[in-house]
Amino acid sequence: QVQLVQSGGGLVQAGGSLRLSCAASGRTFNRYAMGWFRQAPGKEREFVAAISWGGGNTYYADSVKGRFTISRENAKNTVYLQMNSLKPEDTAVYYCAADARYSDVAGMGDGVDYWGKGTLVTVSS
Repeated sequence: QVQLVQSGGGLVQAGGSLRLSCAASGRTFNRYAMGWFRQAPGKEREFVAAISWGGGNTYYADSVKGRFTISRENAKNTVYLQMNSLKPEDTAVYYCAADARYSDVAGMGDGVDYWGKGTLVTVSS
């Protein structure tokens, strides 16, 4: 079992920055690929960013490419999402995800094994 505890988020003006963190329990963090998804009001959950076990591979949704950066510190069992140049359309609940398969956290598999509880990001215009 992996438990994911999220922090960060909040209210920011358009053009601003926020950093989300996701701390994982357990000693096998470096065996999991990690990702971030988001769900805006009235919309389905969508993929945002993914990072491989060792951090050498990353993948982003086109809508955030060049603005968001995913990273991880395996020594701290933590994955981050640095969000810059935020837009009102980035407003959503953001979820951390963990899975043994990179394709799953990259939104191309058949589901994610573990989810965080979500954190709200609100970008005002």
